[in-house]
Amino acid sequence: MSKSRPRRPAGNSGFTMLEVIVALFVLTVGLVSVAALAGTMMTTSNRSKYMSVQATLASEKLEDLSRWPPDSTRVCVPTGNPSVGSLTSDILQTTTCGLGSDSIAYYDDVNINFANSTTDCASTLGGCFAETVSTASGGTTTYITTYHSPDGYIKTTSSTTAPTNMTFHRRWIIEANSPVTGVRRVTVLVTLNSIDLAPLNPTFQMSVVRP
Repeated sequence: MSKSRPRRPAGNSGFTMLEVIVALFVLTVGLVSVAALAGTMMTTSNRSKYMSVQATLASEKLEDLSRWPPDSTRVCVPTGNPSVGSLTSDILQTTTCGLGSDSIAYYDDVNINFANSTTDCASTLGGCFAETVSTASGGTTTYITTYHSPDGYIKTTSSTTAPTNMTFHRRWIIEANSPVTGVRRVTVLVTLNSIDLAPLNPTFQMSVVRP
């Protein structure tokens, strides 16, 4: 007599619809989490890159301000004033000190890019590093661009037309008798003007104390 083989329960023949739905849900959550992590890492990487440039620009401006003598209109604080300049607004004013009176802008813009045109670059080698800095005087803004070629040649041009994609904005304040009497504290704030990272655009601030 032949014996019939026992049938397997229907529930063990494959995945149920509920199991498939749960597996798809878990997979979707995992993929979304990985995508979000990748986006966060890219944003953090960009912020770090820009903050490194901002640190360089802040240090550059502090060195520029430190080369002026204490009674120069560029770095002096007029008698009776606690400070000149601002970190929250663009200040353009007439400053009067020991060496005379000048229209001083306590802010500027810096645009950094790479140029490939031999017309702009000082050398015939391919490409150069271009830095445009704005200066304001008498109500007129002039944009001075310095081209640095790989072989050491430097070329400077000026224009009253702003370059495209203005990248960094610098403001500085000079405080008299701070942090102690007899010295001045110079603080530079560098802000990144980037639509890509808004509203999380990084800022960098640096200070130095000088006589």
